[in-house]
Amino acid sequence: MIQVRLASQADLESLAGLFNLYRIFYGKISDESGAKKFITERMEKNESVIFLALSDGAPVGFTQLYPLFSSTRMKRLWLLNDLFVLPEQRGNGFSKALIEASKNHCAQTNACGLILETAVDNHIGNALYPKTGFKLDTEFNRYYWDI
Repeated sequence: MIQVRLASQADLESLAGLFNLYRIFYGKISDESGAKKFITERMEKNESVIFLALSDGAPVGFTQLYPLFSSTRMKRLWLLNDLFVLPEQRGNGFSKALIEASKNHCAQTNACGLILETAVDNHIGNALYPKTGFKLDTEFNRYYWDI
């Protein structure tokens, strides 16, 4: 049975473990203490909203949303920055359930929308997102600046 709920401080250990695996998936070196510190700071400072997916009570995935604002629409806009499900649980509907929880959160916070980005070669994500109502932005270029 799929269950999705808002993560709390009580979930910190399992959430940090999932977050560490998420980072490894994206080619980063394992850093469990850094992952725990990062997630703790986001929670303590109310800088993100994290939903946790559970299977029979065991954490199997998460999504993390960051608040942004749309000046032209004069409303909050949420960035779906992180989405991860354990490899052995993929294809069981957890990603879709996490996305639906994120969409519901947007509606509950009177936000104007939810945005995300993913790598061009993320074939699973690029197949999933249109199925959950996301549309590919072909009008704007995405630029970034790194320090």
